[in-house]
Amino acid sequence: MARLQMKPSYGSPLTPDATEIKPLERRVDTVLKVEPSEGDGFLIAIEFQTARAPGKGSSWSYYVAYLRAKFGMPVLLVTVCNDRPTASWAAGPFECRVGTWTTQSTRPFVLGPANVPEITDESAVAREPALATLSAIVHSKSPNAPAILGMVARGLRAFDKATAKYWCEWLEVGLENTPVRETWRELEKMVATYFPGKGTLFEETYLEGKAEGKAEGKAESILSVLERRGIALPQDIRDRITTCTDLDALTLWFDRSLTATTAEDLFVEE
Repeated sequence: MARLQMKPSYGSPLTPDATEIKPLERRVDTVLKVEPSEGDGFLIAIEFQTARAPGKGSSWSYYVAYLRAKFGMPVLLVTVCNDRPTASWAAGPFECRVGTWTTQSTRPFVLGPANVPEITDESAVAREPALATLSAIVHSKSPNAPAILGMVARGLRAFDKATAKYWCEWLEVGLENTPVRETWRELEKMVATYFPGKGTLFEETYLEGKAEGKAEGKAESILSVLERRGIALPQDIRDRITTCTDLDALTLWFDRSLTATTAEDLFVEE
């Protein structure tokens, strides 16, 4: 009986050059360098994730490996999620394995509704702006989201322009693809009012021109917030808002629109 000759199988040789010739954009949402008073420094790579994404695990593994190789520092990958299913998926681990052997495993540190509390105290924003900002992003799908954002906006008034701008931009990026992003864009203008003479977007857009234009812009913001929150707007109340020219009253109504349960709540006496 003839013996069957088996030819050994070897892997096909590939180039060992790991250089990327074709430009490919890979961008982490935020990278921070942490240098504690005790212990070694490290990097924090922060990703805002609003839904599961095929291939994201591979991208995160690349980010960690690239940052580690470039800066020679350990990397903590933090994923910020605004719903529990996404947070559960984002925890990984995302593995590169052959058979039973795992060559690389990426395990993000996940911040989500299960482990980040809702911020309900305005003074907490001044004490811990990072936690307040992350809380607003994590709970952006909560029914309380407009109220939380309003509180964060008021709390950021306590900071200097650069600090307030930094956290405002964090929120705007983190709220991408969420229903309350436009609500926050309106609130950012309220934060900017505390920096008169600084050439902010609010000043250029809202403080130039006639008082009627300012009032009209504020009235539109109030209506927009109420409509996005699903609050019914009787025609008489809509007319009262759109015909008002008192900027102080409109500002008060805008603040109340963030937490009101009915349109009539805008006009309740203190």
